[in-house]
Amino acid sequence: MSPSDDHFAGAGALEHIAERRAAGIQASAECHGTESPGHIASLTDAARETTVVLLLLSLLLEQLRLPTNHLLLILGLFGFGYVVWKVGRAGWLGWSRLERFHRVIEEERFEIEHNRSQEREELGALYAAKGFEGRLLEEVLDVLMADNDRLLKVMLEEELGFTLQAYEHPLKQALAAGIGVLSALALFAFGALFPPYGVVAMSGVALASAGFLSAYREKNRLLPAVVWNLALATLSVGGAYFILQFALRVMGPFIGSGL
Repeated sequence: MSPSDDHFAGAGALEHIAERRAAGIQASAECHGTESPGHIASLTDAARETTVVLLLLSLLLEQLRLPTNHLLLILGLFGFGYVVWKVGRAGWLGWSRLERFHRVIEEERFEIEHNRSQEREELGALYAAKGFEGRLLEEVLDVLMADNDRLLKVMLEEELGFTLQAYEHPLKQALAAGIGVLSALALFAFGALFPPYGVVAMSGVALASAGFLSAYREKNRLLPAVVWNLALATLSVGGAYFILQFALRVMGPFIGSGL
């Protein structure tokens, strides 16, 4: 078996590139999905989750008929714990993503240093697919192969599909998640000052704003994003509310009798 066959594991250069591109997609994906990374996504995701969780929590607490000061204490403690959780989770996901990214970089660096002929073959297949041929293709390959750092950058972007400028620092994403949680908490608390519909109105503002900002950042359609955010939250909280009411009616006699 030739060194080229060993490097490509019996596949051609283009097949090997396709496999590496798949590995790059896996390495760059978020642990909780493939949505766009970054501080905006972290902020909007945290704001949406916080709003829905607060609505569900308040729905359950309402059935306990607790004094107002007890409710505020419970919501305050929940808010503190939740902001710590979301900030830590966002930071950890960011670090995990960077760790995978660095591992793939080192793998590619090793290939460049120890399998240069195969890397040139891969690079030739990539640029031939772009329309380069003949002497021009050879000149381009000579220029790129002359500098390992430039070659590494090209292979990461062309072979693996990485966009190096898209990787934000995990602390920035963690800070954005904290801002998202605190913003949702602030809107929820403000809405509580205007019963009975203030909480619902402010929760709608939080969800619509998060959906709008996320769609704007990703250049998606704005109105459908806002509508879907509101619809999913309504379905989630509304469904829980009606199931709770049904359960209370069915179980009410048994609860009252002490069974």
